[in-house]
Amino acid sequence: MGNKILKLTIILSILISLSLFVSSNDNDDKNHHDIVEDEDEDEFYIVDTPLQHHGSSRSRFLASIIKKGTRCNLESNNICNGVRANKGKDLLFCCKKHCRNVLSDKNNCNVCGHKCKQGERCCNGVCTNVLSNVRNCGNCNKKCSSGEPCGNGFCGYA
Repeated sequence: MGNKILKLTIILSILISLSLFVSSNDNDDKNHHDIVEDEDEDEFYIVDTPLQHHGSSRSRFLASIIKKGTRCNLESNNICNGVRANKGKDLLFCCKKHCRNVLSDKNNCNVCGHKCKQGERCCNGVCTNVLSNVRNCGNCNKKCSSGEPCGNGFCGYA
């Protein structure tokens, strides 16, 4: 009986340690994600010009919103091909059957399927090295002060 309790305690300890390790790595990935991953954080795109839904009972307000990653189909459900959103900040296209912002999606930068390299972000449709670019240091449009270098995505990093 005591031997079984010892084995169960060891197994339980291993499982708890493993879950804490995975949780810690997930938090590190989320923090790292803030620096190098896709800049799109909005859950919805507010369309600049309301979409026309012929024969649809959807309200004009609902026709003005596209949920991030909405499924699309170039043949029949072309809701996000060349659609401007969020006051011109976003440009949506149907990439692999999902709406993507080609101005900031690092997997579809400027055009569907154009992937940015490691350490780059899609800034206004251009793959940009945010680790050393003083105009886009760590994030798109994050400018360093005049004369201040950008290193490893931080202004003034020496």
